[in-house]
Amino acid sequence: MNAQSTLLLALDLLGTFAFALNGALTAVRVIRIDIVGVVTLGMITALGGGIIRDILIDDLPPATFSDWRYLAVAAAGSLLAFFARKLERLSAPITMFDAAGLSLFAVTGAVKALDFGLGPVQAIILGTITGVGGGTLRDVLIRRVPVVLNSDLYAIPAMVAASVIVVCASLDIPTLLPALAAAALCFTIRMVGVRYGLNAPGPRGFDDPDRPKQT
Repeated sequence: MNAQSTLLLALDLLGTFAFALNGALTAVRVIRIDIVGVVTLGMITALGGGIIRDILIDDLPPATFSDWRYLAVAAAGSLLAFFARKLERLSAPITMFDAAGLSLFAVTGAVKALDFGLGPVQAIILGTITGVGGGTLRDVLIRRVPVVLNSDLYAIPAMVAASVIVVCASLDIPTLLPALAAAALCFTIRMVGVRYGLNAPGPRGFDDPDRPKQT
């Protein structure tokens, strides 16, 4: 395994773990289900984006089912969230783990798309889908409007991260530093959006009481 493959795997597993924590904590705090439901929601959140990515680029079977480490990491993150009661009492970790998973998956999705010979636009789209896929499945399962559609900056940071990867690849810059920088940039934009209630522009006159106001 070369250095780029090792980096891609490491970022993918970190994203898997972060999203597993996010999905499981959401289950524990928002819908209060048992351990089976918590682990199920955590694993779907963690693995959904990667499965969608691999199906779209015809990398079958998806890495989730060909590499045991994905399932193990997702299960470990879900169980940690279930048993770590201190995490349950904190609201910030849910958003932070979501932002971390979004950032890491946006990067790995774009890198993998380029590795499979897709064009720059397709790589940006796939990176974004990989980043938001797990969170969207999570929200659908708990019967709420997906975050990507109505809350703060979500898809935009993923697109920015994927775009950084594409631009650096076009300039033949080695993957390591761009991947880390793109993930950090995505995480920062997402958290700034949450902190200040920033949103993408909506239709003129649109007024949703559940949507944070721009200041």
